[in-house]
Amino acid sequence: MPGDVAREVEAVWRIEGARIVAALARMTGDLGLAEDVAQDAVAEALRSWPEQGVPRNAGAWLTAVAKRRAVDAWRRRGRLDERHALIARELSESTETEWEPIEDDLLRLVFTACHPVLSRESQIALTLRVVGGLTSQEIARMLLVPVATVQARITRAKKTIAAAGVPFVAPDPSEWQARLAGVLGVVYLVFTEGYASTAGERGTRPDLADEALRLGRVLVGLVPNEPEAHALLALMEFQRSRFAARESARGEAVLLADQDRSRWDRGQIARGSTSLREAEQRARRRGRALGPYGLQAAIAECHCRAASVADTDWERIVLLYEALGRLAPNPMVELGRAAAVSMATGPANALRLVDEIAATGRLRGSPALPEVRGELLARLGRHDEALREFEAAIALTGNEAQRLVLERKIAAVAARPEVEEDAV
Repeated sequence: MPGDVAREVEAVWRIEGARIVAALARMTGDLGLAEDVAQDAVAEALRSWPEQGVPRNAGAWLTAVAKRRAVDAWRRRGRLDERHALIARELSESTETEWEPIEDDLLRLVFTACHPVLSRESQIALTLRVVGGLTSQEIARMLLVPVATVQARITRAKKTIAAAGVPFVAPDPSEWQARLAGVLGVVYLVFTEGYASTAGERGTRPDLADEALRLGRVLVGLVPNEPEAHALLALMEFQRSRFAARESARGEAVLLADQDRSRWDRGQIARGSTSLREAEQRARRRGRALGPYGLQAAIAECHCRAASVADTDWERIVLLYEALGRLAPNPMVELGRAAAVSMATGPANALRLVDEIAATGRLRGSPALPEVRGELLARLGRHDEALREFEAAIALTGNEAQRLVLERKIAAVAARPEVEEDAV
């Protein structure tokens, strides 16, 4: 029973934790206090739920307990004025609707955490931890940095906010533009973790992807003239449309070439295309081309429009990756370009590009690099080298579903004849 309750608490926190912290941060104006009292509430749940049972509305229970803990903390510190302000605010909220420029608690928290006083790296680490509910290990794998670096960034961000006396309140609309790039980046990274989870047993986290998609839709409503907001929404719609086909009934990952494309959500693809056209039109009105999210959305649209891998416009995808690489240089972008080149002109050309990426050391620690290199070597008939690369990728991955994919690739390569047609 205690173990079952602990799993229930963990599940509730995984789904509701970010919203609870966001609501508490709005109420208290103090992110550190919000996190502390939320964790106190979780501890109380672990103590009381085994005896009293799991509440019907577990999220509301945790929030109520955390609010009481906040009041208790203020009382201990002798800050009764804040306690009274809290009570007054809650009474006001119960009798009238106060206008908020950002009504969504979670998006308000993202905008607040992306304060200009913080570096972009600190903004992202802090908001992924608080809003995405991601662990330091998950964030480190996503950002390709050591865990200690992530932890230091989060700690530094909180200290910077405290030292600068920054009130943890939603910014005015006049301040949104200065924070928008950080906000877009956080929403994108939260969705990315949902699309391709860096840890756990499953390859995807639909709940996390859907929360990012929801935030993207709210964000477009807040900044309807921003091309990249529409572009990011388009990208997430396209990628989310394929989730049903990306996993088997047993939760095993299904590669793109093996997916049943009839299971792709055509309505969601249509919404993605509509959002991408909006991004293009609004960019043109500003005399601009598509930005990084727009180019990624265009790549995703190419995949969604194709009837099969063979029918995919790989030449266009290569060109889009080249444009993306010039606009937003990134080793993962270069790796994506190499994969597209392998489909457009063959594995030998792509392998040269991958080796150049490997020589920089920028993807050291990422399983993506040895996995792509292993696939190219296998197509070239260099099986022993391919097996070593796949084994290296297995050693680096923290996701069980991805591990199984790599093991299947190893088995497939081991069963192949010595010479492949691609090697000729």
